[in-house]
Amino acid sequence: MPPAATRPCALAILPAEPTTGDLEAAYVLRGAQIVACDGARRLAVETLLAERAMQAAQRTGQGAGR
Repeated sequence: MPPAATRPCALAILPAEPTTGDLEAAYVLRGAQIVACDGARRLAVETLLAERAMQAAQRTGQGAGR
């Protein structure tokens, strides 16, 4: 499995005594981080599946010519 598919997502952490502004900023930042992480994971998995499909097609194509 590609590292991007298994790597934990980085998420914003609140300071020890957060203000309302800290909470609002972390909420927005975490949302963006989750979207970016999910996209990277999805792309890594789609790439892996495409590679496997190409390898399977190549193996099938090589076996049919013999």
